[in-house]
Amino acid sequence: MSRLVYFDCASGASGDMILGALLDLGWSLDALRAELSKLPLSGYRLELRRVERSGLQASKLDVIVERGSATGPGHVHRGLADILHLLDASGLDGEVKARAAALFRRLAEAEAVVHGTTPEEVHFHEVGAIDSIVDIVGSVVGLHWLRPDRVVASPLNLGSGTVAMSHGVFPVPAPATARLIQGVPVYGMGDGELLTPTGALVITCYASAYGTLPLMRPSAIGYGAGSRETPGRSNVLRILVGEEGLDSGQDRVLVLETEVDDMSPQLCGPVCDRLLAAGALDVFWTSVQMKKGRPGLLITVLARPQDREPLEEILFAGSTTLGVRRQEWDRTILERAVVPVATPYGPVGVKIAHRGGRVYNAQPEFADCERAAAAHGVPVKEAWAAALVAYRTRDSS
Repeated sequence: MSRLVYFDCASGASGDMILGALLDLGWSLDALRAELSKLPLSGYRLELRRVERSGLQASKLDVIVERGSATGPGHVHRGLADILHLLDASGLDGEVKARAAALFRRLAEAEAVVHGTTPEEVHFHEVGAIDSIVDIVGSVVGLHWLRPDRVVASPLNLGSGTVAMSHGVFPVPAPATARLIQGVPVYGMGDGELLTPTGALVITCYASAYGTLPLMRPSAIGYGAGSRETPGRSNVLRILVGEEGLDSGQDRVLVLETEVDDMSPQLCGPVCDRLLAAGALDVFWTSVQMKKGRPGLLITVLARPQDREPLEEILFAGSTTLGVRRQEWDRTILERAVVPVATPYGPVGVKIAHRGGRVYNAQPEFADCERAAAAHGVPVKEAWAAALVAYRTRDSS
């Protein structure tokens, strides 16, 4: 099983919400302070408190910037080079430095497109402020502490209306946020800005998939509160951590299906080959009768859930389909292994399927049998039968 971190963004996300949820999971405030002290950045303090959001208890982290300090709110127009220098000069773990630098570079690229300049010439405003630097670097450190094998997020709730920024008032999502969420499933529900540029940056840089909660066994759940109390909605970000997958022998498989009635059969082979090469577990075709009495083909692809997008792309590009259905099924699978055996025609692998010490099936590898038969000028069925006999009698001597 692998360690899964799931971001539930029903109320959007922001940097302080991410840090609050991480601390609610059990990460200590002292540990966060110790890590952030490795940055050459001063003029702020961290305060953690328990708050209630629509009846739900959550952790709220406040980054309080000291007024009048040399690095206080009056000095917020940092460029990418300034922030990279902060990271380079820090005592942070090398992996944390590299990940945080990648996040700020991605943000600079988004800002550069918005303002028609280059990443090197971008001067961060809100995200260059102390609190935002703390939020971003702290989130990287916290996720490094969690050590997830995979990060998944729900579709991101942007909110609605307008947001006031240093350049003026803009519709939600803010310009930089709009760039960061390209290609990500989003929706708008609730008043005001719910997904901030910092929240969008962290989640889109870590999440490898978006959707409903995957099959998992949660071991910890953390709630990070936003600043506002939103009537009728609990303004919190929820993070679930646990083991992904099922018990031994249990598995979950994605089933993709589509019918076509206007495709040459000659194209079926190449499409099947591409699907299998891209990671499909199996591909098969079934003859079906479609509307107006037309003969057609039902294409069925079995795959791992995380491989959905590239396989759908192959179906759209390689066939004439206009849509692909999908569903996930639970399944029970046997463990597999290949046992080499010696035959009169050379070595052949025999694939066995077993569970709990019992072998349920044993089949010689057909490609090995073909190779052995060709080398000795005998029919493939003889090499196959010899391999099966060798497997069954391998321990009798």
